Amino acid sequence: MMKIDELSPSEKMILAQQLWDSVAGEQNAIELTTAQKTELNSRLSQFESDQNIGLDWNTVKSKILDS
Repeated sequence: MMKIDELSPSEKMILAQQLWDSVAGEQNAIELTTAQKTELNSRLSQFESDQNIGLDWNTVKSKILDS
């Protein structure tokens, strides 16, 4: 049995990436709750009405570093 506490930080990151990749590969098998679907539809409708695409990475990064 693998003991996560005994893994190095690098090994933990590799494991996390492998887990994420396995979940992403099965994303169609993940069922959303009614509340999640409602929230996603609401957010999509809001985006479609205001077309606010957010900020570019350089602006976000600058704001973070200036904090």
